[in-house]
Amino acid sequence: MEDTDFTVLYNEHDKNILKIAEDSLDPFLDRIQEIIEYAGESGINRIGIANCTIFNNEAGHLEEILTAAGFTVEKVNCKYGKVPFNDLVPGYKGISCNPAGQAKYLEEKSTELNIMMGLCLGHDMIFNSKSKAPVTPLVVKDRVLKHNTIERLRQ
Repeated sequence: MEDTDFTVLYNEHDKNILKIAEDSLDPFLDRIQEIIEYAGESGINRIGIANCTIFNNEAGHLEEILTAAGFTVEKVNCKYGKVPFNDLVPGYKGISCNPAGQAKYLEEKSTELNIMMGLCLGHDMIFNSKSKAPVTPLVVKDRVLKHNTIERLRQ
């Protein structure tokens, strides 16, 4: 593997993402500001937010920040479509989260970049695999560590 030419793994679109991300790096910016800078450098106009319902307030605040920065924002929470869990997995009750539906909704809204906020483990995988636009995480759900997973690694 040491002799592998890893450059062949990247297409021109991938290389452009790397370039713009590198050009927009600033050690004095927080993650939200980094996303704003990246999106601006990329010429992105439409940003999607896919969030867990427990982050509805935070997703609304993020929408306000991004809108104030000049972006069109589309937001969809995980209970979009109110899919009965039993329809997906027989024997389960309640309303299922719908990460594939979130990805489809944002695709229909023509988002160019999607921000993921606190989707459950597994749901985040489905959302990432179904999203047509690139996805960047902003919040990772961690109920025990209050969504600050890095603290476990600092012990």
